[in-house]
Amino acid sequence: MTAHRVDSVRVQCPYCWESFELVVDCSVESQEYIEDCEVCCRPILFDINIDGDSKPEVIARGENE
Repeated sequence: MTAHRVDSVRVQCPYCWESFELVVDCSVESQEYIEDCEVCCRPILFDINIDGDSKPEVIARGENE
């Protein structure tokens, strides 16, 4: 079984503007999912793409944006 490479990315909530760490599975090139903010508990839509250097690029936006 091959271990998935994960990376930790600092993101900012689009609602309360607090920052927190998001753990990203870098074995998946493109992901989109909703996760609640660790601080204000509002739903954040994460759009994640892995670049050519295997680094995650994360866009965090409000659910209705």
